[in-house]
This record gives sequence, structure tokens and C-alpha cells, in this order.
Amino acid sequence: MGVSGGGGAPWTPPAPTSGGLRAIVRENRSFRLLWIGSLVSLFGDWFNTLAIFALVERLTPSPLAIGAVLAIKLFGLAVASVPGGLLADRVDRKRLMIAMDLSRALVVLGFLVVDTAEELPLLYALVLAQTTLGAAFDPAFRASLPNVVAKADLLGANTIFGTTWSVLLAVGAAVGGLATAGLGAEAVFGLDSATYLVSAWCVSQVALPRGAKRAPRGPLLVVAARDVREGWSYLVRHRAVGRVALAKVAWEVGGGALVYALTQIGSAMTPLSPSIGIGVLYAARGVGTGIGPLVARRVFTDERRWPVVMGACVVLSGAGYLLGGLVGWTAAMVPFVVVAHAGSGANWVLSLVWLQARVPDEVRGRVFGSEMVMVAGLEGLSTLTAAVLLETGRVGLAPAVFLFGGLQVAVGALWLVTIRRSAAMREAP
Repeated sequence: MGVSGGGGAPWTPPAPTSGGLRAIVRENRSFRLLWIGSLVSLFGDWFNTLAIFALVERLTPSPLAIGAVLAIKLFGLAVASVPGGLLADRVDRKRLMIAMDLSRALVVLGFLVVDTAEELPLLYALVLAQTTLGAAFDPAFRASLPNVVAKADLLGANTIFGTTWSVLLAVGAAVGGLATAGLGAEAVFGLDSATYLVSAWCVSQVALPRGAKRAPRGPLLVVAARDVREGWSYLVRHRAVGRVALAKVAWEVGGGALVYALTQIGSAMTPLSPSIGIGVLYAARGVGTGIGPLVARRVFTDERRWPVVMGACVVLSGAGYLLGGLVGWTAAMVPFVVVAHAGSGANWVLSLVWLQARVPDEVRGRVFGSEMVMVAGLEGLSTLTAAVLLETGRVGLAPAVFLFGGLQVAVGALWLVTIRRSAAMREAP
């Protein structure tokens, strides 16, 4: 097999570490580099998100304008994940990730020229471009992880990445809100561009296998449509795998609308500086998504219980928003947002680890791409529905939170009623 690595380091199948999360970071150089690159770029991304929200708030008071940003991100991710998953299985994953990082470093600088409401279409186009490039990076990143860590370390590695995502959301959102308010969106966009360059360098130093991948033949969209059918076909044929892939989808039925609602609740909490209120609530979301996987990893060691746990996490998430809505748009809502997203974080990581351990490497990118089509598409639809309801005045903010929180509880309860522990689910990875 061909090899790829920084400094001439050859790729070899990863050996298990001595155990524990610190050991994975300390003993596995390739994982450590991926983690550092992810840490830096995620920090910039959360800064970027808050800066975009602040810029849109400055240009127009429309609730739909921010909802459109989130919907474009999600629908773009849903569509681009199809060719993204294809590329992850058909080209050198390392080179693909580097190219996407360098391209995103250029794209985010485009936000610097948006300064009037008439230029909102340009902002939306840049958001779409950034999302599309990320949709090519992410399946390659997730599909590469089992080539970087041993199977015994997969849960720990995903817990590290999940916790890092959460901590960076918490810190990046909180600090990003303050930085955007104090320094301005323009400075934040420049910082985000630099973080992609750091990520690209880190990826360039990671040892990954090239494998015997073939280049796509024929028009990309035609090949992508065929390959995503293969990904979905795999999920259908392997029903246990397909059910677990749907765990994230179940959360998104109400989850997209509720995450969007945080932008409106944050603006109501601190009307003089909306970016600060939004940053606080996004930080609470990050704390929750960090706590959830850590608790799940420690408490639910028997994988046979994971499908039921995933459904319970969906119920917990919706219940957190319902209770938070009762206390109103004050700081008292923060702990309820933490609880709600502890459920979402555990749901995500348990599902991800379950799939990584069972899906073969040669189709892993397509399966993750197919899953992301469902996840991002439904989250985008949920987000856009909530934004339109608020924009048209059909419902107020509080009724919207109760509506989508209740919907999420109902979907989670339905999951718990219908889930069956198949023999495949009881097998160890």
C-alpha cells in the first residue's frame, strides 16, 4: 500500500495506546496533529459564526435574514455532502483536506467586502462556498480517523473531538461574541482565515494511507448521485447501521429550529449588544455538548444499550428547551440549554462511534456523506420553518420554542417505543 506522511514518515496501522484520553493525544502523533489543527480551526469558525450573525444584525433587523444564514449552511451541507463523501472515498484524503482548508482561508476573507444590506446576497454566497468546502473536508476527516487510531481507541478519540468541539463552541462563542462587539467583525474574519492555514499545515504532517483509490469517471454530479445511492443502499441493507444513522436525524426534527431560536433569544437577552447574548447561549450549548459525551462514555459502557440511550438523549434535549422556555429569556435559561445539549452531544458521539466501528473503510466516506444529507437537510428545513414562522408573525418566539421542543420530545419518545435491539446491535465492534 502507498503511504503518505509528513517529513517522510510512513503510514502503518495504528497501534492501541496505553489507555485513557491523555494517552491517545500523547502517544499518537498523527492524532495529535489532527486534533491541534481541528482545535485551531474550530476556534476560528465559532468566531466567524458570531461575526456573521453580528454583521447580519447590523445590516437588517429581519429574523429571516439570520435564519437564511443557518439554512444556507445546512442545505449547502446536505447537497455538498454527496460529492464530498464521494471524494473522500475516491481521492487522496490528505490532499483533499489540505486543499479545502486553503480554499476556505481565501473564502472567509470575502466577508470583509460586505458592508451594506444590498450585499447580503454576496454574504449568502460566501456562506454557501465556505459550507461546500467544509462538506468536502468533513467526510474525509471522519473517514480518516480509523486510519489514525486503533479500533480500541475510537470511542476515546471521538470523545476528544466531541469535547473539543464543545469546549471551542463554549469558549469561541463567548469570546467571539465579546471580540466581535469590541474589535468588529472584520478582525474576526481575518483571524478565521489564519486558522485554516494552521489546520492545513497540521494535516500536511499527518501520516495517512493513500490506498488504491480510483478517480471518479463521468460527470461529478452523476457519479455522486450513483455513489450516494450506494451509501444509502448500504444503510438499507445493514438495518442496524441504518437505524443508528437515523439517531442524529431524529434529533434534527426539532433541533435545527431550537438552535436557530438561540440567536433570537440571545438578541432578546442583551438587546443593546446581541452578539454577547447569542455568544452566552452558544457557549452554554458548547458546555452541554462537551459534558454529554463524557458522561455517556463513563456511564454507558455496554454498546447494546446505546440505541435506547440515543432516543433518551433526544427526549432530554427537547425537555431542556421546554423547561428553559418556562423561565424566560434571562440568564436563568442558560443551565437548561446546557442540559438540552448534553443530550445532543451524547447522541451524536455514540452514533458516530457506532458507525465508525462497523462501516468498512472503502464505503465509509459515502455512508457518512449519505447520513449528512439526511441530517443537514432536515436541520435546514427545521431552521427555515422556524425562521419563516417568526418572520411572518404566525407564532411568537416563546410558542416556537414550545412547539419545536415538544416535537423533539415526541420524536425521541417514538424512537424509544419503536427501537428494537437487533442481533447486529448487540455485537461488539
